[in-house]
Amino acid sequence: MSIEVWLEWLRGPVFWAALAFLILGLGRHVAITVWAIVRTYRRAGDKTLPLRQVFMTTLKWLFPLDKLGNRFLYGLSTLAFHISVILVPIFLAGHIALWQRGLGISWPAIPNRVATTLTIIAIVSALAIVIQRIVFKESRLLSRFQDFVMPLVVALPFASGLLVMHPTWSLVPYDVALLVHVASANLVMFLIPLTKLSHMVLLPGTQVISELAWHFPPHAGEQVGVALGKANEPV
Repeated sequence: MSIEVWLEWLRGPVFWAALAFLILGLGRHVAITVWAIVRTYRRAGDKTLPLRQVFMTTLKWLFPLDKLGNRFLYGLSTLAFHISVILVPIFLAGHIALWQRGLGISWPAIPNRVATTLTIIAIVSALAIVIQRIVFKESRLLSRFQDFVMPLVVALPFASGLLVMHPTWSLVPYDVALLVHVASANLVMFLIPLTKLSHMVLLPGTQVISELAWHFPPHAGEQVGVALGKANEPV
């Protein structure tokens, strides 16, 4: 088959299948998380929930500014990766035009120059994250296979998209770059509900569960000391 036929197939049935899988998969995750929150809340001894703390913890995880001091390069890479990966797919003018053409909806776009800069940042920061996970022993021991592979998989539609935006920069034909871009973007949508990429949706819910589950009721420490036979003893 020709590239045009492959593109038509990837832009049509494969894209809508990937989008449906993304929505249904994340919907399932959200439903499970909501049920877990309800069950945890019912069982919690102290039902007060510090919503501001949950919100701030979620923001710190998504944008780890606090890590810039200890491991500056890793923290900066992670922060740049999150920002660029979120902004470019949503606010790129070309993507918005596709939604407007297909569903008749649109929203403001970022300038193409800004989109290009953020795309380059996404690619460079993804490579930096993987390299640092390989180089630093602590990160290497804590990382799983997908922790090394997923940043590169996510970077692929950005790299190919950069060549689509700037054909004069590319060493491959425009149609080939577009094919890789569409195919890799569909792949990422399929993978989001199946991998750690789903944290972009699930993180607030897991933070609520964590706060409820580890939110000990008043005087819980004293009761633990009594149960261990160490009442009034320093721990």
